[in-house]
Amino acid sequence: MSALFRTASWLALAALLVASPALAASGPPPGFVLTDDADLAFTSPDGATRLEQYMKDSGDFDVKWQVWARRGDQMTELKPEQGYGAGFRFTGDSQWLVRMQKTGSGEQDLFLYHVENGAFVNATKTSLSDLAWDYFHSRPDTKRMKLDYHISANLMKGTEDAYRWLGVDWPNNRYLLISLSGEMDKHPKNVAVKGLADWKCRYDLKTGKFDVPAMFAKGNAKALNWEIRR
Repeated sequence: MSALFRTASWLALAALLVASPALAASGPPPGFVLTDDADLAFTSPDGATRLEQYMKDSGDFDVKWQVWARRGDQMTELKPEQGYGAGFRFTGDSQWLVRMQKTGSGEQDLFLYHVENGAFVNATKTSLSDLAWDYFHSRPDTKRMKLDYHISANLMKGTEDAYRWLGVDWPNNRYLLISLSGEMDKHPKNVAVKGLADWKCRYDLKTGKFDVPAMFAKGNAKALNWEIRR
C-alpha cells in the first residue's frame, strides 16, 4: 500500500468521525452514574432515541450532569455539561429536541438539537434561550426592560402535536413556543416583586426566526407590567 493511499485513507476516516458524532462517542466518562430518576428518562415519539442522564458528585457541591442520546448501540452526548438534570421535549417527527435546563434557583435555559447523520447535535451556535432573549431585547416595546434575577426561558407544552391544545392549525414539526420571565431588583416600596411574567414568542424551526403571533399580544402586554404589591 502506497504512502499516498494510506494518507488518503486516514483523512477519509477522520472526515467520517467528524461528520458522524454518534460514531465518535462511546458513552459517559468514568465517575458518571446513570440516574434512576424516572422523571429524567425520555424517549422520542418514534422510539428510536432514549435520553440517559448521568451524574458525577465530586463532593463540596461539585455536581456535574451529562445527557447522552442512545440510538441502538450508539451514544452521543448532548452538550453542554450542566450542574442539574434536565427536562426534554421532542417534536412529533422525532427530528428536533429541546432541552429545558435548570441553571439555578428559578432560572432556566433552553438548548435546541436536531438529528444529523443519525445523531442529535446542537442546532444553534448559542442556546435557544439566548436567541429568544436577543429577540426580546431587539423589539421596540421590550428592548428597555432590564431583568436581574430568576431569569427563565420556558418551552410551552405541545411540541409533539403542533400546539393543537391552543386551537391553532400550524404545520406539524414547525414551531416552538417559548415564554420568558424574570424579576427586577429595583421597584417601588409598595411592590414586593416586579418584572416579566410569561411573555410569549414563537420560534420557526424552518427559518430560524422569531415572531409573536397576534393571539399573544394581549397577554404579552400584561406580562410586561407584572407585579405583586405588598
